[in-house]
This record gives sequence, structure tokens and C-alpha cells, in this order.
Amino acid sequence: MTVRTTFPTSVSAAAKSAAARDYAQRGWTVAETTNGLCLITDEDLSAVEVTGELAASVRRYMRANNLTGPVIEIPGAERREIHLVTGMRKAQRAVEALREAGAVVYTDGDGIPLPPTHLSAGSASWGVGPDEARWIPPVVAVGAAVRSVSARARRTHRLTSAACA
Repeated sequence: MTVRTTFPTSVSAAAKSAAARDYAQRGWTVAETTNGLCLITDEDLSAVEVTGELAASVRRYMRANNLTGPVIEIPGAERREIHLVTGMRKAQRAVEALREAGAVVYTDGDGIPLPPTHLSAGSASWGVGPDEARWIPPVVAVGAAVRSVSARARRTHRLTSAACA
């Protein structure tokens, strides 16, 4: 399932080109489209999208464990975040677990929206920009965050259920 996000038409061609050059200097494969910039994922740079309370909990876990990498925030009624990740080649089990937990994993040529340098309100933006992040974490780090958050939620549910019985 690939979710498409459109960018505002007010983004100038110059802003898109400057951002595209910046991303290309990082070694990222980027396509310029009429809707904005799009990261083309591969085995070296992919992404994991999480939503709702899972997104908030994953962000807290990553921050608390000093694992935070670049994160794109997608506005909407429900919180949506896309975490850029590496290490897909040796992480098939982690990818399967992420998908089972409801995360969307983008790899192998999937495109994800990249924020241009200047955005207007209501469009994708960097929650943690590439310049702010010390690295791009491996996908197994996001997988560990999801496992930890899910295990904590199960324990809390069992404790609440037992206390109410």
C-alpha cells in the first residue's frame, strides 16, 4: 500500500531544485515530479511509515534510545510519520514484523514524498530533518521500537484487565 501525498502548488521550481540538489548530495535518488520531490527507495535507503499512537510511541522510543534519524511528518486527521532507514538487505524478519504491526515499509523503488526547503502549511514537513539527525538508523531499530511499544501495550492491557476483573 503506497500512500501518495501531494505538495502545494506554491512551492517554486527554484525551491524544488535547491532541495533536489541537497538530497542528491546526500546520495539519495530523488525524482522531481509536478507534485514535488519524491525519494526513490532502494536497498540502501528505505522508509517505514507508522500512524496514530504507534507513531508517537515509536518517536519517543527512538529519541529515548538515541536512535532518531530523519522523520517526515504527513499532516492529517491521524498522526503519520515516515522514518528513513537503512539495512534492508539483512532485515527480512524485521520488515515482516513491521508489516504485521501495521507499518508500511517502502523499499525497492517505492516513492515517498520529500519536503522541499520551503513548505506552506498543510504539507509534508521534516519532523527531524536530515541535517538534525546524526544518522539514518537501520530498519531493525524501528522494528525494535515497534516491538517494544507493542509489548508495553499488551502488558498494560493485561494489567488493566486483571485489575478490573
